[in-house]
Order: sequence, then C-alpha cells, then structure tokens
Amino acid sequence: QVQLVESGGGLVQAGGSLRLSCEASGSIFSISAMNWYRQAPGKQRELVAGITSGGITNYADSVKGRFTISRDNARNTVYLQMNSLKPEDTAVYYCNVNAVTFTSSRRDYWGQGTQVTVSS
Repeated sequence: QVQLVESGGGLVQAGGSLRLSCEASGSIFSISAMNWYRQAPGKQRELVAGITSGGITNYADSVKGRFTISRDNARNTVYLQMNSLKPEDTAVYYCNVNAVTFTSSRRDYWGQGTQVTVSS
C-alpha cells in the first residue's frame, strides 16, 4: 500500500502564494506519474498539473504560468508551487500518484486532500 500525506494548504489573499507538498510512503517499488487535482464545490475534480518520472510536466490552461509542479524522487515527494492565486483557485487539492508496490501491480493512489482558499 501507498500512503500520501499532503500539506501546505490554507487561506491566502488573491495574488498570494502557497506551496503544496505530498509525500508518498509505504512499500513502494516505483512511482511513475505524480499529479495534483482539485475539486471546487459543485464542480468535478480536475487535473491541475502532472509530472512524469522523467520530469515532463503538463498543466491545465487555467494555471499555466502561475503554478509549477516539481518532484523529489529520492523523497517520493511532489510539490505544487502556486503563485498569483485567484479566488477561482479555491478548492480542495488532491495528490495522486501512479505506483507499483512490492505487493501490488501499478495503480493510482489518492491523498486525503488539502483545502486552499483564496480570498478576494
């Protein structure tokens, strides 16, 4: 099994910054993609940013130029640096990783979510 622990959410004013972290632990053999999703009230969960094991990144159009995803493979940790935050970025942010463990084949794992609230 893989456990994901997220941190870094909170309340910030528009134009401010936050940095989310997500550390994966457990009987991990390898991690491929690491992603951040978000879900605002009344909306579907959406992909915000993703990064492959080789460091290739992709972003939702709404966050390009403002958010940066990165990862530390030695620590099994993924980060999301969020700058120039807007009220519409308010959501619960979820970490997602695709991993193989020593006891199970490749599958997706999800964190518990961290609230990000941007006030206007």
